[in-house]
Amino acid sequence: MVRDAPALIFENRDDAGRQLADAVAAQLPRHPGPAPLVLALPRGGVPVAVHVAARVGGELDVVIARKIAAPGRPEYGLGAIAEDGPPVFDEPALAALGLTPSDLTPAVVEERAELARRTREYRADRPTPDPTAREVVVVDDGLATGVTARAALRWLRGRHPARLILAVPVCAPPARDALTGDADAVICLSAPAEFRAVGQWYHDFTQLTDFDVARALRGFAAT
Repeated sequence: MVRDAPALIFENRDDAGRQLADAVAAQLPRHPGPAPLVLALPRGGVPVAVHVAARVGGELDVVIARKIAAPGRPEYGLGAIAEDGPPVFDEPALAALGLTPSDLTPAVVEERAELARRTREYRADRPTPDPTAREVVVVDDGLATGVTARAALRWLRGRHPARLILAVPVCAPPARDALTGDADAVICLSAPAEFRAVGQWYHDFTQLTDFDVARALRGFAAT
């Protein structure tokens, strides 16, 4: 399912999370069995996912993914990696730049190191969450190219969830449409045609730190 709505501007990630939580809850009617597993894409997805997990009575954790950028163009994602999964590349974008996956090997190595560091920072001694046979909701604060979300969804799909949902407050329509084959449902509250960047749809889009992420996860666990 793809959910469409008029363009919205959110006050901050908490506001976005509260609104998104209602839409996710409508897709997850309560039933006997394991609680939904709500996995945030850090950093920005974490405060959004806190509200989603609270609303649906879910377990909150993170799925850690890193963008693989074009050489010399850190803002231009050509692929991504998630957890211990293989790189997922945007093949048309690679071809447009005359690159092959092997050309990005140094970037993959660098991003794997950063992914491992963030895993230690965010999870500490907690095991990697097991999505097998569970309803899983992947949450971010927005979807621009969708490359990191795709890597996360494909890594999770290989672990056989019962149902896999991607939920974001705002998204670029092409990215949303491209990911409908990787998730069983895509929930996007706002998909403006004039989308340029996630931050333009938030009044407050303050960048978060590793400390912010770890504190939010600890705070949720203590509730």
